[in-house]
Amino acid sequence: MVTGGLWLAGCATMSPPADVGDACVIFQDRSGWYAKSLAAQKKWGVPMAVQLAIIHQESRFKQDARPPRSMLFWFIPGPRPSTAFGYAQALDGTWAQYKKQTGAWSADRDDFGDAVDFIGWYVDQSHKLCGIPKWDARRQYLAYHEGQRGYNNKSYAKKSWLLKVAQKVEKNAEKYQSQLNRCGKNDPAGLSYWP
Repeated sequence: MVTGGLWLAGCATMSPPADVGDACVIFQDRSGWYAKSLAAQKKWGVPMAVQLAIIHQESRFKQDARPPRSMLFWFIPGPRPSTAFGYAQALDGTWAQYKKQTGAWSADRDDFGDAVDFIGWYVDQSHKLCGIPKWDARRQYLAYHEGQRGYNNKSYAKKSWLLKVAQKVEKNAEKYQSQLNRCGKNDPAGLSYWP
């Protein structure tokens, strides 16, 4: 029999890392995330910095992130604009497609390892279907947001706000890569997970 305290602990939502803008802090705060991100990089060829930049933009590393609800009459919560959920803000249909194509039937959108694997898979698909290099965070994010068909049809071209967001994702990926280079080589915090 599960006691009430154990049940509550099992349902607790993990808070984001202390500094979501610093890759070294992220991996220091969350034991196991480095290994999961590195595994996704090795499996799909998607740099860890690109994975982190997409998650930063989509959820700010919030495990149970969802789009905000619309409001009816300014105070009654209405429906959400999409089914996006979790670290990667994956939609129901896209997540189902990922599970079917990869055989990851037990994958959960609120699990960091599953989220980075999903991002790796999606970026790999965008590389194949759109010809976008896997390290190109700006163009990969445009395809991530608009879908591969939307990207190929240039649906982003008239969305100046989205072009600015994609530029921000690119800058974050560059920043994360610089941080990973620094703490990976110097290991200033004594992190045991660096290769």
